[in-house]
Amino acid sequence: MFNSRRSDFVMKNKKIVIQINKPIDEVFSFTLNPKNTPLWVDSVVFEETNEWPVKKGSIYRNKNKKEEWSIYKVTSFEKNKSFVFSQNDQNYNVRYTFNPLPNNFCQVEYYEWVEKGNLTKPFTKKILKKLKKILEDQSK
Repeated sequence: MFNSRRSDFVMKNKKIVIQINKPIDEVFSFTLNPKNTPLWVDSVVFEETNEWPVKKGSIYRNKNKKEEWSIYKVTSFEKNKSFVFSQNDQNYNVRYTFNPLPNNFCQVEYYEWVEKGNLTKPFTKKILKKLKKILEDQSK
């Protein structure tokens, strides 16, 4: 929904898709590893999980530049296919879906949504482009 004023823009969900020139298992593992998150998500300075390997029910905690903590639970998990993080109140959710492509490429779909209200700081394509660059530069 979009009204005449930009402040009236309502966004309940957002989907971003990107292709990465790496095998699906490498992209999945890198994306899931909390040590890697600050490398490609500029707003996160530290991230940790309560267990490794991660599975459904695992808890992630991350800290932003303002030293504020966010807590997410893995509410869905299929190795090398997808995982969902849900914030404590279950209102904000993000799903990463990984699809194999020919020639060892991988497609990553980032989908975030809220049950109530609006997305306050939706991801941008720039963030996923940074993930792509880091992963693809690893082999150089």
